[in-house]
Amino acid sequence: MKRHWPWWLAAVLLSALAFGLGSYHNDVYRKLLLWITLALGYNFLFGIAGQVAFSHFSFYGLGAYSVVIGITYLGWPLPVALLASVIFCAGVALLVAIPATRLEGFYLALATLAFAQLFIVLLNEGGPVTGGTGGLANYRLPDIAGWRITGPSYTVVIVLLMLGTLAVLWRLDQSHFGRACRAARDNPEAAAAMGVDVRRTRIMAYTLTSALAGLAGVVYAFVDNTVNPTIFGLENVFLLLFMIIIGGIGRAAGAVVGAVLLYLLPFVLSPLIGHHHALVFGCVMVLVVLFQPKGLMGLWDAIRPSRAVQKAAPHG
Repeated sequence: MKRHWPWWLAAVLLSALAFGLGSYHNDVYRKLLLWITLALGYNFLFGIAGQVAFSHFSFYGLGAYSVVIGITYLGWPLPVALLASVIFCAGVALLVAIPATRLEGFYLALATLAFAQLFIVLLNEGGPVTGGTGGLANYRLPDIAGWRITGPSYTVVIVLLMLGTLAVLWRLDQSHFGRACRAARDNPEAAAAMGVDVRRTRIMAYTLTSALAGLAGVVYAFVDNTVNPTIFGLENVFLLLFMIIIGGIGRAAGAVVGAVLLYLLPFVLSPLIGHHHALVFGCVMVLVVLFQPKGLMGLWDAIRPSRAVQKAAPHG
């Protein structure tokens, strides 16, 4: 129990914050938590498993659309629709991963980018099932055991999702599977020589992180009670990548810092420079890649030892 108290404390504090915010700021907070959740999963896939994939946001959208279709068109109860959506996302991810993980680097990125673009086309051309370019709206989260969960209460659900995703990925990173992912990322030939099934490891990492993205999409579907193709467009895929790079590749803390910074930055910059904040993103990306390739967490690591040395130095 003592080992888990930081998790419980984080859940209480992050949940309490939701009840102290107004409706607008609560909406921003909910979406920030979902971006952090996505960044954590993508950090594992890209930073730890070493797979340059651009389909993460597609599975986010797949989870959102599938749960809405399950509830509205098929009339499924929420638990059935939720479980079916996650299983569906995992199944599609497995179908994509089996051929795609035979590729590496640039070719894997192209294959998953093609899948992401195909997903958007299917949403736009899906007719009444997907709502076409307008998407799906005019639905709401079904009552759970007679309770209608909305507003700050729903923010608590997203807090638990984010912390649960962090806990699952942290345990995986510390496990034999996490070590196998890092070995396959750093040197596939050496990993195979040590008994790691590289392709199986990559398939599992891709499927798992895609299923987690799908679960986040299920939760997102009831944030605004609307889903449309624009939300899951390719620009958000690259924004997710920028979050990982700026925060620090392969570091969960870096994913959190990068997500918070890049999600909130437009709210600060837009009143000052309008829609030109995308230019600032580009400049920041170039500067990070050139001068701090380990991201903000790498900068923190560089500062921390120097502080420790200053504290240990005798005072004259």
